[in-house]
Amino acid sequence: MKHFFTGRVRVVLVTAVLLAIVLAVVSSLTGLKLPQMLVQGVLTPFRAGVSKLADQSQQLYDYIFSYETLLAENHALKEQIAAIEDEARDAYAIKQENEELRAMLGLVSTNEDYKLTDAYIISTSSADWSSTFTINRGTNVGIQEGMCAVTAYGELVGLVSEVGVNYSVVKSVLDSSLEISATIAASGHSGMVQGGYASGLEGLLRMNYLPSSATIRNHDQVVTTGSTVYPRNLVLGHVVDAGFDDTGVAKYALLQPAVDIRSLEHVFIITEYNAG
Repeated sequence: MKHFFTGRVRVVLVTAVLLAIVLAVVSSLTGLKLPQMLVQGVLTPFRAGVSKLADQSQQLYDYIFSYETLLAENHALKEQIAAIEDEARDAYAIKQENEELRAMLGLVSTNEDYKLTDAYIISTSSADWSSTFTINRGTNVGIQEGMCAVTAYGELVGLVSEVGVNYSVVKSVLDSSLEISATIAASGHSGMVQGGYASGLEGLLRMNYLPSSATIRNHDQVVTTGSTVYPRNLVLGHVVDAGFDDTGVAKYALLQPAVDIRSLEHVFIITEYNAG
């Protein structure tokens, strides 16, 4: 027991002496006193941890600030893009309207007896063999039942069937209740055109009562014959097919309408023309 105690004391004494020597050497080299060295030894790890935490906090702050800045820039860019898109749509609408007005002037110049009123389509309706649309003009600008609706390019769109003070309902050429006297421009053969009322022919027109001897070619243009209701030479459509009717003594032709009714936004109503 005495020997063991003595050995441990020796180890402690040797360690203390060595530590004292090391501290003395470090103190002489750095100029720091022993208490300062002890405090710095204890605080150094904490200082390193605090410094690292501060760096991470700064990085987080920079990230959050940058993210908010990017969000603001993104929002501003989206607003700029939306404004540019609106301007592009407005420019396209103005361009289309100018083209239509120029075409209308051409239509009027070749048909000096025409008086036209422009209107916008505000709703459409299609059910079974009925096809109508409503425009934003009525009796307040002189529109009456039985007047024609056309495009600026002289294409027949339909016939006014109902009129209010500030609106009108137009039966389109696709409505099977309309019968329009028409002529194949190339051959002069005449017949009656109606909306395609047979299954599978929706969206097409059918020209009936053509002579069995009539030569009918695809892409032949079909125009109005002219009457007290429809002016002469309004374009109805173009032939896409033909054949004999059920009697076998007359022919018919299927027509692609000159205008896509579903895509129309703007029409003109012929309020006056010379039927003679």
